[in-house]
Amino acid sequence: MATLREPYRIEGKKTMGLEIAEQLGWRMPDVIVYPAGGGVGIIGIYKALRELLELGWVAGDLPRLVAVQPDGCAPIVKAFLAGAAESEGWPDPKTVAFGLAVPKALGDFLVLEALYATGGIAVAVTDEALLADQRAVARLEGSLICPEGAACFSAVRQLRSAGWLTETDEVVVLNTGAGLIYPETMATDAPLLPLSGPIPIAMPGW
Repeated sequence: MATLREPYRIEGKKTMGLEIAEQLGWRMPDVIVYPAGGGVGIIGIYKALRELLELGWVAGDLPRLVAVQPDGCAPIVKAFLAGAAESEGWPDPKTVAFGLAVPKALGDFLVLEALYATGGIAVAVTDEALLADQRAVARLEGSLICPEGAACFSAVRQLRSAGWLTETDEVVVLNTGAGLIYPETMATDAPLLPLSGPIPIAMPGW
């Protein structure tokens, strides 16, 4: 189904916003960080939380939304920094996070609207940083996340260092896929089995 070319994709993406509020006991966090390729996740989350506010299921200010892109393809970040209403096409996009290699999102104006309306921000991170954080999350949390999700952790580091995030902020970081489909991003020093000869297998009781 084509992103934003039919009405149902965004309704499905809304479930992320609904589940965040539900799992927090029907309240909203301070900040939500999301990797923005086509950006429909941010659009859907923003729509869901506004609807929850209108229904009276949650109260207070909307979370500040953060759109994260790799610096090798960051049209929304560039547009945000310029205060523009929409982005321009990014020439020659390059990143290991291929889900974020979107030179111009169809709904870029809606992503930017959500960022401006919530006092959010758009952040670009390097491939080097996101790959390092992919490994860090695997080591510290036991979760092999995708490079797109890892980019969000890099953005959190960057925003915390800059003071945009404080130690009291409640921050929800979304990961959008498994790192298993990106084996080339994970270095390994696992021993190799011999290419010839019998492979010893220990079978208890045999």
